Amino acid sequence: MIVITGAAGFIGSALVSTLNQMGITDLLLVDDFSAQEKKNNWKDKKYFLTLNRETFLKHYTTYVSDIKFVFHLGARTNTLEQDKDVLNKLNLRYSQEIFRICTAHDIPLVYASSAATYGDGQLGYSETVPLIQLMPLNPYAESKHNFDKWIETQEKKPSFWVGLKFFNVFGPNEYHKGRMASVIYQAFNQIQKQGYVELFKSHYFRYKDGEQTRDFVYVKDVVAICLFWYQLQERETTPNPKKNGLYNLGSGQARTFLDLTKATFAAMGKAEDIRFIDMPKPMREHYQYFTQADMRKLRDAGYTKRFQSLEQTVEDYVKNYLIPGSYL
Repeated sequence: MIVITGAAGFIGSALVSTLNQMGITDLLLVDDFSAQEKKNNWKDKKYFLTLNRETFLKHYTTYVSDIKFVFHLGARTNTLEQDKDVLNKLNLRYSQEIFRICTAHDIPLVYASSAATYGDGQLGYSETVPLIQLMPLNPYAESKHNFDKWIETQEKKPSFWVGLKFFNVFGPNEYHKGRMASVIYQAFNQIQKQGYVELFKSHYFRYKDGEQTRDFVYVKDVVAICLFWYQLQERETTPNPKKNGLYNLGSGQARTFLDLTKATFAAMGKAEDIRFIDMPKPMREHYQYFTQADMRKLRDAGYTKRFQSLEQTVEDYVKNYLIPGSYL
């Protein structure tokens, strides 16, 4: 049995869908399944059981002997959240409980960290930067970083564990995320509604308007990497502790917001109309103008699959999911 926390969310439900396509249905899905806006993410999936996240912690012993892998993808993902108690409860303490369960029963674990832990990026975006040197810019990033640091202090760990630092993930099943949905999703809706897209002006002389960059990574590539780790531990009869640790999960390619917006217009078959607006002043001080995942560690671990281009993935997302309103 595979446990997936956050199974009703964006990446979690995409992972469930792909496992189903592989013929794997012995899944224990963990999340808050009362959220109606997420219902379409999981309602047609095949699985063994769904459990509320708190119920899972109370009753996991009923199923623990059957659990062979845990994907811990559940989290409070709102980067604008300022309530540290909520973030510490869901992103730190709950994750610690999952980690303790996996340690006590030696269950392989893959969990969601975040590229937000790198802060303003002045130290680069490589896993070789010591965690103690990183300075996250908001409470969400701090909560994810605190869990990464906590693991580093633990003497006992599962034989196999990996944390994935997600960069800017986009793709199907993010409909429920609202303001936290990807720029591609926002651009698509702006074009549908008003025929043009508004992007923030640059307030840093080294970057022209719209040439701020991000490492955009398609959710299908994210799922492929999650499954790479699952399949790797299945193949290796003896876990290799040297492969345990934190790994970046981006495309390894920084692209501009202009690139992304133009690709969205092209996929929709619409003429480009891009307008620039001032960035809110509170955002300017800590705004990131460049992110790009260093993917060498993942490649060294044996991941060889190529990432599709931004243009290819935007076209797939727009034509096969956003226009028809479909789910993965």
